[in-house]
Amino acid sequence: MIKTKKCRVCGSDFFAEPLLCYQNMPKGAQYLPDKNRLKDDNGVNLEVWQCSGCGLVQLSNEPVPYYKEVIRAAAISPAMSKFREKQFRDFVYKYSLSNKKVLEIGCGRGEYLSIMQQAGVEAYGLEESKDSVDQCVNSGLNVLQGFVSGKQQKIIGAPFAAFFILNFLEHLPDPNASLMGIANNLSDDAVGLVEVPNFDMILRNNLFSEFIGDHLLYFTKETLITALNLNGFDVIDCQEIWHDYIISAVVRKNPVTLGEIKSPGTREKLDISSFHKYQARLKNELDEYLGRFGSKNVAIWGAGHQALAVMALTDLTGKIKYVIDSAPFKQGKYTPATHIPIVSPDRLSSDPVEAIIVMAGGYSEEVVKLLKEKFGNNVDIVVLRDFSLEII
Repeated sequence: MIKTKKCRVCGSDFFAEPLLCYQNMPKGAQYLPDKNRLKDDNGVNLEVWQCSGCGLVQLSNEPVPYYKEVIRAAAISPAMSKFREKQFRDFVYKYSLSNKKVLEIGCGRGEYLSIMQQAGVEAYGLEESKDSVDQCVNSGLNVLQGFVSGKQQKIIGAPFAAFFILNFLEHLPDPNASLMGIANNLSDDAVGLVEVPNFDMILRNNLFSEFIGDHLLYFTKETLITALNLNGFDVIDCQEIWHDYIISAVVRKNPVTLGEIKSPGTREKLDISSFHKYQARLKNELDEYLGRFGSKNVAIWGAGHQALAVMALTDLTGKIKYVIDSAPFKQGKYTPATHIPIVSPDRLSSDPVEAIIVMAGGYSEEVVKLLKEKFGNNVDIVVLRDFSLEII
């Protein structure tokens, strides 16, 4: 059933038919049932629609129950931490933010906020999850519990000279309310860093598995710029970063346009029906690869949203021994819809497998390097590259 029929940004109608319909998908990237909840875990149907006005691709589904909370496993990566350190230092230097107040919207457990603080700013965070806020406070970070849900909302410490919202905007059912609320807590010359998953790259590479219930909005550069412009921000710079997985936009507040939400016109509908062809192709490759080894003698590395979707869309239920993930909060749980146990990397030593399929997106190179250092050629390794497998 369609939950919404109008664009969440510009208010225009969707095209008459959805771009894609996916069945038996995970309820959410962070909905990981434990053993006692497996019997109650059922897949959900996702319908992917496109706005006939601004062109934004989006789900019609209701948001996941935890959409106001940031659950971030990525910051445990040394490579990502190093990348953020340089990015934040450059941002602070370029826009003269040293010793000024900067706000992160959706700061999770403070993984990025602490790096921004080290870059020389007075860092503040806003996070809905009480447990995450408590951890931030215990770590000495200045974090408040809350969520920006309206343009009149006031945040303690405002006005801020800058803000950043990293891979969170795509979760929001009312992005306009949140963006206008952020703008109203900024100084008139404030800047910001807004990052979202890169739908341009998804289209280029036919990444059919990038859809998940957590992500309601699928931004291209064009549609992200439109959304930011409509909500009181001028886009200074917009680039693809982190192996092209992320669109990163630097913005400046424009008080003149704040609150002027207008439909930007009409456009042609995308045709991504080819995604089904690439889904079938990958399923055949996986079935052939798994057939080389004994029953359930293959593991997958990665329990991120892409990997969870691939497991569901290629029907890997009962075919994989376990899924490895470095995030402790995922270990001991099961993959949604496909019900494969999620374990720590240590399991590879105590309960070895013959082969590992790496599905870690932008972190795949790090995982392959780790596996090669530990196992050499004793374990067969392949990596999910876009819609096909690459033998290492």
